[in-house]
Amino acid sequence: MNLKQLEYFVAIAEEGQITAAARRLHISQPPLSYELAQLERELGTQLVRRGPRGVTLTEAGRLLYDRARRILAMATATAREVSSVGRGLTGTLGLAVCGGVAGLAPSARLAELARRHADVSLEVREGSVPEVIELVASGIVEVGVVRTPFPTQGLRCRYAPAEPFVAVMPPELETGGELSVEAGELAGSPIVCDRRTSSALARACPGLPAPFCLTEDERTTCSCAAAGLGVGLVPRSLLAVCDTGPCFIKTVAEKALETRAAVIWKADRSLSPLAERAVALLGELA
Repeated sequence: MNLKQLEYFVAIAEEGQITAAARRLHISQPPLSYELAQLERELGTQLVRRGPRGVTLTEAGRLLYDRARRILAMATATAREVSSVGRGLTGTLGLAVCGGVAGLAPSARLAELARRHADVSLEVREGSVPEVIELVASGIVEVGVVRTPFPTQGLRCRYAPAEPFVAVMPPELETGGELSVEAGELAGSPIVCDRRTSSALARACPGLPAPFCLTEDERTTCSCAAAGLGVGLVPRSLLAVCDTGPCFIKTVAEKALETRAAVIWKADRSLSPLAERAVALLGELA
């Protein structure tokens, strides 16, 4: 099994047809079919089911597709990183960010890389906090930006200052003071938040009812609140990139609900000059 075979297999899996995959790869169909057959013989299992309208992946094929994408991404990142060693600030920086830091990263300060270094480019990937950590741990990206809480084992971290959560309140659900609201005052309102915030809320305020609406991304939380589904709870910095419509914005006066963004990278590897500069530019994500 080699990288070429994996690239061919990924193309077949994504196109759903060998002829379409061959066009995408700019090769003829016979060698592509041959490489697929070779791969199945080598692995000793059927990877695709052939039908009149194309191919579908078997269970083994789905597993290989997932792994192959990661292997190819890691190979690309490794080649990029190795080629940049000793060349200073050149090449492509791989940066992964979670949705909860959208108001902080990518930072406008990273534009300095483009202004001062013509041979630098940026590749941004998005995912959940566990997905960002996996991208960093596997070497697919050098630098990630996540939000607490997260497991720090094997990582080096540069934390931003703590920031509070804010309540994004539709006018009909307004409660609390003029600028802030006590967590207990939200007990009578339907709560909208992402799953990680829900867990933090349960620990900090066990008396509150379970959220009415759970989301996967804090930006979706803002959208739900703006649509009137409930009071959204999001980190304050997220407001910079979200349209909250007519909602009232009030700080949640609950110390236990504070959160911090963090720049992360692998503890057991040296950063490339480009990644070092990016970490310095991101700073404390202020």
